[in-house]
Amino acid sequence: MASSNSSNNSDLVHFVLFPLMAAGHTIPMVDIAKLLSQAAPFVHVTILTTPHNATRLDNSLLSHPRIHLTLLQLSHAYQHMDHLPSFNHSLSFLSSLAHDLQPQALALCKALSPQPTCIISDICLPWTLHIASQIGVPWLSFNGGSCFGNVAMSKILGSGICETVGSDGEYFEVPGLEHRIEVSKAQLPVGFRSDGMMKFIKLIGEAERKAYGMVVNSFEELEGCYVRELKKMRGDRVWCIGPVSLCNKRYEDKAQRGSVTSKDSSNDQVMIWLDSQLPNSVLYVCLGSLHNLKTPQLIELGLGLEASKKAFVWVVRASNKLEKWIEEEGFEERMKGRGVIIRDWAPQLLILSHPAIGGFLTHCGWNSILEGVAAGLPMLTWPLFSDQFLNEKFVADVLNIGVKVGAQYPVMKMKEEGEEEEEEEGVVEVRKEDVKEGIERVMGEGEEAEERRKRAREVGVMANKALEDGCSSQLNIALFIDDILKPNDIST
Repeated sequence: MASSNSSNNSDLVHFVLFPLMAAGHTIPMVDIAKLLSQAAPFVHVTILTTPHNATRLDNSLLSHPRIHLTLLQLSHAYQHMDHLPSFNHSLSFLSSLAHDLQPQALALCKALSPQPTCIISDICLPWTLHIASQIGVPWLSFNGGSCFGNVAMSKILGSGICETVGSDGEYFEVPGLEHRIEVSKAQLPVGFRSDGMMKFIKLIGEAERKAYGMVVNSFEELEGCYVRELKKMRGDRVWCIGPVSLCNKRYEDKAQRGSVTSKDSSNDQVMIWLDSQLPNSVLYVCLGSLHNLKTPQLIELGLGLEASKKAFVWVVRASNKLEKWIEEEGFEERMKGRGVIIRDWAPQLLILSHPAIGGFLTHCGWNSILEGVAAGLPMLTWPLFSDQFLNEKFVADVLNIGVKVGAQYPVMKMKEEGEEEEEEEGVVEVRKEDVKEGIERVMGEGEEAEERRKRAREVGVMANKALEDGCSSQLNIALFIDDILKPNDIST
């Protein structure tokens, strides 16, 4: 709990949060809002977002009266990054946000009562820094990644090592890290960017250098040496307050987190099916809301699941080609009783916390990594793009709770504006044999597998303890609020 006893309206702490319109960015920001509002009765939170994005938030915020939604109107043809026809539309979407939303957001922030105490913004919205400057409050960034990933990228970019590496597929050791980590240029978050996106990343970097501080979805026991290093880089103003998903205690909160509907009976059926399975016997498979794997690769994944002989829950995005294969090959019927397919959205927190789940095949988005960590699960890692390859290194090479399925190259590549997209079905990089072997290493017998599962359980205990009263993340929330309450020089 924060230490202040503020009671007057003028003394209320009012956080204004700007999430990016993408599920993987919005959901943890809502969790942050919940954690802040739960910290003390004098804390209020306003989330600024668009009507379409608000559909993911309304149900989960019903029991949080000190969190308010304020809506901004977006004129872009697509209202949410998850709905973009391809990754190549990302830059135009991100650019439209500044054009459409900045004037509205500034006017709303000036009119808010009580006045904002600070702004916490997704780092993909660097223009919100100007709003904070104009209303005279601190601006803090939230980039949704790990301390490890932030430090690693800083070391890579600061050393200029990429300029000494030949091909995109050539591996090099990241300099200056506590652990030996090897990565290729292709696997870096900036390795597949167009010139236009690189300019946007430069804007992000400039905003981060001017930020008052940084809020991180992590906990100190997980990333100790990298938390300390990031604090050195950011003038000590780094607050690890995660795993933020653990603010969702009730069954209803876990079931509704990120859902666009108030109730889905099909999810109840999944939970009933899991109730019938043995403890630690089911693999949960989810490659994220933005994955772009082509149908042949997804088919290979399905065949690997079948060959493993393990029970599974597989979340798939809507795809006519994949559905055609599932129907024509009778895959779903063949797997009846052993495998369940969920289309589009799944109550991930509920599923991961179910005692029947014994492993997690993940795309290594940081949210999913932390949710798997909090559930005490070993992971089979299949990174796709962005920071996911670095996250994989952290899970498999630092924490030693993951097994790499064998993906080496990103499946999303940014092209220049106007450049034609290739009509490619995609290379099948990960074979069914790789999937089967990886599942066996995660969920099978043997000393190595058991030791990995033991470590995963131990890390899970640490994760859940971090948000208990008096423990690291809970203390950091209180310290963060106290820091924001003090008179501060917001120019640093």
